[in-house]
Parts: sequence; C-alpha cells; structure tokens
Amino acid sequence: MTGNNTLQARKQREMEQRRKDILKVVRKVVLKEGARELTMRKVAEQAGFSTTVVYALFGDKATLIAHAMDEDLLKLNAQMQQAAAQGGDALDRVRRVCRAYVGYGLKNPEQYVLVFMERRPAAPVETSSLEFGNPDRDPYAFVYGIVAGLAEEGFVTADEDGLHRLTQMLWEGIHGMTALRIATGDDPWIPRINAESHLETLIDVLLLGVVQRFPGPKATAGIKALMTAT
Repeated sequence: MTGNNTLQARKQREMEQRRKDILKVVRKVVLKEGARELTMRKVAEQAGFSTTVVYALFGDKATLIAHAMDEDLLKLNAQMQQAAAQGGDALDRVRRVCRAYVGYGLKNPEQYVLVFMERRPAAPVETSSLEFGNPDRDPYAFVYGIVAGLAEEGFVTADEDGLHRLTQMLWEGIHGMTALRIATGDDPWIPRINAESHLETLIDVLLLGVVQRFPGPKATAGIKALMTAT
C-alpha cells in the first residue's frame, strides 16, 4: 500500500505541474494575442504536451481560460474581504471594497486586463475552480453580500433582483475608472486627475445615486453622512 500511495502521490504532483505549465501558457497567449486566437492545439504545442493531455485536464477552451483567470479572481476577492473587515457601517464597507477593487486593478494591470477586459467564452460554473455563490471564493457573491448590507442596515430598499442591479451598477462604475486608466495610460488628450481623490469622489457619486434612487428608512442619514464625507 505504501508503494501504491507513493506512486499515486507522484502522479498527482505530475498532473498538478502539467496544469500549472498549461495555464501559464494560456495566460501568455491571451495577453499577447487575445482569447479568440487561443486554441487547444496552440496551448498544447507551446506547453509541450499533446492535445489529448490538454483536453483530459480541462475539457474545452472556455474551461481552460476560466481556470487561467481564477487565481487572479481569488486574489482580488481576498483583498476586498480584508478591506471590508476593517469597515464600520454598510456604506463604509462598500467604500472600502471599492477602494480595494480599483487599487488591485491599478497595481496589477496585466492581470486585470486578462480577467476583466479580454473578451472570452464563458465556462459553466461547475467547471471553475471558484465556488459559485460562495462569498469566500466567488467575487461577485462577495460584493453582492456587501451591497446587501446597505438594505439590511436600512440605507436602501431593494429585493433580490434589485440588489443584483445595485451590485452591478456599483461594479460597472469602479470598473469603468479602472479600465479607462489602464487602457489610456498617459494619454495627453485626457487631463489626469489624482487617482485617489478621483476614486473617493466617484464612490460618493455612486453611493449617493444609489441611496437617493432606492431610499430605505435610513436614507436621509446616509445621504447626510455621504455629503459630509464629500
């Protein structure tokens, strides 16, 4: 049994190393050529494996690309979780999560582009190494939970569908800033405002809009707090 266990452990290590080598190639190809130019055959050739090995480990192109992005998504999620843990009320937690999100993107532009700015096929949730709906391993589920806190604490009124709408509007707002700064860089046609102060104003505008458009019992207090912070 000991010999069989040792052999099994070695095979497992070899398989994990193959996965890492393949995913490294996927990230390289997507960054250089785009997801649409990636094929299972191209990945196999550049990784030094047969297409049979690549298909056996990942199944299809969408799953292959998804697994190449998952590590970055988990790192982003961890940073947002750390930021939220230091927050006070729901408004403060949302603010801290927004800061963490934009901060991660601006500090890791290549990873951000790879995950959020590259058009790619969607993989079924069951094939991802993330865990759909688990806030600890699903960034969207985590942000949804943070936004739901606005309703739980009375700043907004929204049902489940409404909370998804609020989550996506807030995400779209901070993604827009992150993506624009990454994509345009030092473009002389765009007068650059200090990123930190710009972000604080953007968050204020997003939160004020959300609270005023979907007011809850504590909306007035929330608006007053946001205006004072501004």
